[in-house]
Amino acid sequence: MQSKCNWVTKKVMGAVVIGAAISAAGLAQAKDWTTVTIALEGDYAPWNMTLPGGKMGGFEPELVTNLCARAQLKCNLVAQDWDGMIPGLQAGKFDVLMDAISITPDREKVIAFSKPYAATPATFAVTDTKIIAKTSPPLKLDNDARSSAPAVQALRTALKGKTIGIQSGTVYTRFINENFKDVASIRVYKTSQERDLDLSNGRIDASFDDVTYYAANADKKEAVPTVTAGPQIGGPIWGPGEGLAFRKQDADLKAKFDAAITAALADGTVKKLSEKWFKTDVTP
Repeated sequence: MQSKCNWVTKKVMGAVVIGAAISAAGLAQAKDWTTVTIALEGDYAPWNMTLPGGKMGGFEPELVTNLCARAQLKCNLVAQDWDGMIPGLQAGKFDVLMDAISITPDREKVIAFSKPYAATPATFAVTDTKIIAKTSPPLKLDNDARSSAPAVQALRTALKGKTIGIQSGTVYTRFINENFKDVASIRVYKTSQERDLDLSNGRIDASFDDVTYYAANADKKEAVPTVTAGPQIGGPIWGPGEGLAFRKQDADLKAKFDAAITAALADGTVKKLSEKWFKTDVTP
């Protein structure tokens, strides 16, 4: 939640995707959708995780099972590393991606998104609240780095000379680089678990990720306890929320899931599942 080679996808989207998109041009044939293959990373709890025996669990697998029933689709869930996720979608290996993928204009140039099924802020985590105060008013930021700079100045001051850990290719990577690279060292990790281990062992001073990720891991027994600190950062900077990803030509499949998401939001299913897995309501 993982080698996510570029901030443009949620985590991923590099030049290889463009080549894959071109080679997949022949896939733009209409389909009679009955069976759908959905790729999740299977390693980004509580959004999705691989359980003993290989079955998928978490917020997204439970939600998509509900969505597929509403859309009258047979859905097969498969685990896929980030490196191959977007190319696999474009090449026809999967039909849908679901992994807390933030909807952004850059990503929409390459893939299509459903309407959002969740919208979550992000924040820092530390082992020492002397670095960043534990409580702070929320920040709502837009996509303009210049207008956001004054709002994050206190964080820049607190993290000056420190080392910040971030998972590679996430929607948050660009934010950290644009706002902190000139005052702090940025260490990039393949997985959030590797980053968390370095934070707990004191090899980095702070990490940055989705608040739902930190909430789900708050009770885990670490070598050194970590706590969220500083403001929860939300707003247009992260886009409208998280959505399912499709090939652009599969508008009919997208429409089926859009209708299912609309219904699941309206009857409280998304709220119920988010409170179960995140202990908070993440409905957009």
